[in-house]
Amino acid sequence: MNDALPGRMVLSGPDMARALRRVGHEVLEANKGSADLVLLGIPSRGVPLAHRLAQTMAEVEGEHVPCGALDITMYRDDLRRQPVRHVEPTSLPPGGVEGKVVVLVDDVLYSGRTVRAALDALADYGRPQSVRLAVMVDRGHRELPIRADYVGKNLPTAKTERVWVRLAEVDGHDEVRIAQEAGS
Repeated sequence: MNDALPGRMVLSGPDMARALRRVGHEVLEANKGSADLVLLGIPSRGVPLAHRLAQTMAEVEGEHVPCGALDITMYRDDLRRQPVRHVEPTSLPPGGVEGKVVVLVDDVLYSGRTVRAALDALADYGRPQSVRLAVMVDRGHRELPIRADYVGKNLPTAKTERVWVRLAEVDGHDEVRIAQEAGS
């Protein structure tokens, strides 16, 4: 099953779990605990990552960390250039985001355009105290002045490469792979 994708594995399932645990500790330390935290995953793989992060943080703090999903489809600036996207449900935890410290969670940070769309979408749901960004992989090549506050793995890539984050909840197993784009 792990060989279904081309390229080389850069993070195994246990590596991903360790990175997510570290990110959870970093978020809690920066926030001085879990008070007023809300995690919002960006579909599709950011949502299960946010839930995993919330579970890890709850194990450390002994308190539930509110978690939800923020669909950004209609806020993207590339809708005309991308294949048809399905709108995913946005689900905010009880209490919403007003005055909260919101941590957006995604699988890969690349150009920054997804995060820009998430910030636009988030503004429609309230005014957080602050917004942070946690990603499993930061691959570089930003087109916008956006950076992650919490990173599982910095993975310098060429623009001709592709990074795949696979999650058990979506793909049946956990791994991060990197490979040349087809036709590169």
